[in-house]
Amino acid sequence: MVGTQSERDDKVSLELSEEILQSMEVGMAFRDYNGRISSMDFHKTSSFLVTASDDESIRLYDVSTATCLKTINSKKYGVDLVCFTAQPTTVIYSSKNGWDESLRLLSLHDNKYLRYFKGHHDRVVSLSLCSRKECFISGSLDRTVLLWDQRAEKCQGLLRIQGRPATAYDEQGLVFAVAFGGYIRMFDARKYEKGPFEIFSVGGDVSDANVVQFSNDGRLMLLTTMGGHIHVLDSFRGTLLSTYNVKPVSSNSTLEASFSPEGMFVVSGSGDGSVYAWSVRSGKEVASWMSTENEPPVIKWAPGNLMFVTGSSELSFWIPDLSKLGAYVGRK
Repeated sequence: MVGTQSERDDKVSLELSEEILQSMEVGMAFRDYNGRISSMDFHKTSSFLVTASDDESIRLYDVSTATCLKTINSKKYGVDLVCFTAQPTTVIYSSKNGWDESLRLLSLHDNKYLRYFKGHHDRVVSLSLCSRKECFISGSLDRTVLLWDQRAEKCQGLLRIQGRPATAYDEQGLVFAVAFGGYIRMFDARKYEKGPFEIFSVGGDVSDANVVQFSNDGRLMLLTTMGGHIHVLDSFRGTLLSTYNVKPVSSNSTLEASFSPEGMFVVSGSGDGSVYAWSVRSGKEVASWMSTENEPPVIKWAPGNLMFVTGSSELSFWIPDLSKLGAYVGRK
């Protein structure tokens, strides 16, 4: 399941189709959580997955063996958002206790804090790490987006905004996006203080931004909003290509969506707990999976794998059921 990056990319681009997506079901689930999963992240080049949960735990999984390697408790601060750094042994996470909004750089290897990043005065609702450099951005309900260097405790830059921000770096780390109030603002990472070089509209949807994400090749971006809308745009021209609609989410939930590795499909949660998949090319819904839960799961596609993961009150790994795919069986 691991392989080199190019092998993994080939594998996915050859195989992922509407039929395969429609066959996907939960192949493995971890039900030992005592609270909802609030965030999860795949490491870009190893087979690790990290989750953060309302039970104040950070858990590390090896996806290739579907095992939980480690559970670290953050009782003092709680944990809300979590992201891997370039190292699969360190993560940055935000707290959920309401009294200390510092971000923390944590070594999973020995459970030590390597650095605190102090600067936000309200809950951090967006966290994005640059895959090429040691920098990251965070957006908060204090109406600021802060730019950080992992090696320094003080922020390197500050953007003031009017609303709840969603932030994302592109894969190269040259550009980052900040979404709020119905628009996505595009910044050059080296000259961000000059302001956005492009501002894209998402068709009059002014409900709070939840998640903004670039596709792996950087050509597309998606934005989810609390109103239950998933917008897909051309990230160079800003053209709105399609909007998918699901049940809106409550103000304490996040509507999350994720591109498949080659950007052909989008999978998304929904305010009623269901999971949906759409074809980017046709704009049509290609699959849906109903749920007994009534809050949106967090959702991430595994890099270079025929698998996505959802987190709710449990962690579920979704894989194709090859027995449903008569034509594919035996084809390698």
